Amino acid sequence: MLRRRQPRKGVTVMECAVIFPLVFLILAGTIIAAVGVFRYQEIAAVAREGARYATVRGQRYEFQTGNKAATPQEVYEQAILPRAVALDTKQLTYSVTWSPDNRQGGTVTVQVNYHWIPEAFLGGIQFSSTSTMLVSY
Repeated sequence: MLRRRQPRKGVTVMECAVIFPLVFLILAGTIIAAVGVFRYQEIAAVAREGARYATVRGQRYEFQTGNKAATPQEVYEQAILPRAVALDTKQLTYSVTWSPDNRQGGTVTVQVNYHWIPEAFLGGIQFSSTSTMLVSY
């Protein structure tokens, strides 16, 4: 004896109504997290580039080339700002310090801070990266 299945009208619509919002939230969260990782990686790269720029423009560089040694403002304008293309520069702060000074053998430390407001308006997140290198020139 064959039994006919009872039609279950509306079951698919109800399943979709429950599952689709969950899938959308997971997908949106993954994309926003990936953008956050990208922003952090960019902050770290900008800090490294700033330190690299300052490490080859120390006191010896000034003596041999006649050009001025790097200043914090110059590090920002020549190394950090041109590489911060996907960042809102109004949310970007930096500091450049030499220890004990900018002579060969000393160290330069570049710290970059960025206040990121995620695309989902979840509040702000503060990213910070520090790079320290030996002054080599």
